[in-house]
Amino acid sequence: MAVNFRSYLDDLREADELVDVHKPTDIRHIAALVDKSPKSLIFHDVKGYSMPVVSGLTNDRNRIAIAMKCDYSETEGRLRHALDNPIDPVMTGSGSEREVFVRDEEVDLFKLPVPLCSVLDGGPMITAGVVLAQDSEYGMNVGCYRFQIKERNLTGIDIVTPNNLRRYAERALSRDEPLPISINIGAHPIEMIASLYKAPLGTNELGIAGGLHGEAVQIAPCETIDVPCIAESEIVLEAEILPTGWTKPEGRFGEFTRLMGGLHWNPYVRVKAVSRRKDALYYALHMPWENIWLKEHGFQAMLRRVLKEAGVQATAINVTPGGCCHWHAVIGIKPHPGDGKNTLLAALSIGDMKHVVVVDDDIDVFDSMDVEWAIATRVQADRDVMILSNARSKPLDPSLPPVPGRIPTTAKCGIDATIPADVPRERYHRISYAYADQVKLEDYLAPHSPGSGGATNGGVEASDEKIAELAVQIRNLIEKKPMYFAELAEFFSGDGFPAVSRAMGELHRGGGIWQDSEGRHCLKDSPFAATPPARAKS
Repeated sequence: MAVNFRSYLDDLREADELVDVHKPTDIRHIAALVDKSPKSLIFHDVKGYSMPVVSGLTNDRNRIAIAMKCDYSETEGRLRHALDNPIDPVMTGSGSEREVFVRDEEVDLFKLPVPLCSVLDGGPMITAGVVLAQDSEYGMNVGCYRFQIKERNLTGIDIVTPNNLRRYAERALSRDEPLPISINIGAHPIEMIASLYKAPLGTNELGIAGGLHGEAVQIAPCETIDVPCIAESEIVLEAEILPTGWTKPEGRFGEFTRLMGGLHWNPYVRVKAVSRRKDALYYALHMPWENIWLKEHGFQAMLRRVLKEAGVQATAINVTPGGCCHWHAVIGIKPHPGDGKNTLLAALSIGDMKHVVVVDDDIDVFDSMDVEWAIATRVQADRDVMILSNARSKPLDPSLPPVPGRIPTTAKCGIDATIPADVPRERYHRISYAYADQVKLEDYLAPHSPGSGGATNGGVEASDEKIAELAVQIRNLIEKKPMYFAELAEFFSGDGFPAVSRAMGELHRGGGIWQDSEGRHCLKDSPFAATPPARAKS
């Protein structure tokens, strides 16, 4: 069976991640319903339209994993493998599944069930358009862009941010020529993941998609433009970016920042033809989370690559949802001296990365409390906070003042929250509760019959002779190696905790017991014994 948009929907249904809605639905309500739903939705009866609408397909990490047919923990590795082992697309027929074809005056984009997402949106916009473009020097480029519908056959295209497609469009504009593009709606999420990866200029992102699929993506020729389309797409718009330049108002848009962007100035796009399946499904990518999760793996892969080049052993990377899976990263490492700072320098070199925290591998990078604790207990601001000015930015950053006519630069910040090399490691031993891996609370909350149990050793206090004998045994033990109190209590558990406590008390009263630098008990005159600081000496 072909791996395409419909096979992905089947996978979601099998995983109970897709709900079919058959009740007649007002298209104006779709965005709010998707936002409220814990699962993906397919609306089969959209009032005023003949085509079902699918949305919410990738706004959850688990659904990304389903698309990539692996456990979520493996998704970044799958993408890195695909980057290193791309499979180029292959040309096939004309996309036999798309039986309906209209062109020129028959094109009517208003027939597509394109929802309005936010109250402040400039109008209905196509949000899941995977765009294929060709350049005579750089070859094929694949990206994912939004198209606000203006007229029956006219849209804008949001390429206000510097990227490879914008470069293609600028080159065509310099020749006063349109740039042909195919807009593929209803492609498999892997094509979308690959299209959103920030690949170097000249990289065909469909090769990355092929590497993720494990087989080549099939492309097909278009009828009215000299650019192919993705053969298995539900809907294909054959179009041209017109040589209008960045002069036409468009937006506002809901952005991956979870904020409304401002008015953008963009080129127009003329749609020359539309091909689709007879029973086509319209995919409305829901902002912001569907867009956010699709980008996470790409940034993880980029970070892993630059850290490897920097010689840093990264153990875990979290491109955080709080940072919109775009601007913030928490990186766990096994550090050599200086690796914390080297990690920051490497990670912040990635164009859009704005804030990075680096931690030791004992910190869970996916636990914000654990990360904050590392910052609180391991950071001295004058030593461990790095600030870089005038770095490359993303104009969508709302904290940057708008500067008409140019792209602003940004400040970047890195926090080295690894354990300082000159601080003893025992200062970072965490509280851990004795027997936490053995005792179960539910065993103690279960019904209990009076008299069914008793105190250890029958509740009988050990004799003075027994305590003295036990003290000698403990002394002989800690003479050989220092031990924590809990270790001693476990070693002599047959004697009972009260007896161990009393025996330790006898040793202390005799003056022969001491502790090492980590707090383990030893003998006062042993080589393990800690030395008091100079100021405490008499």
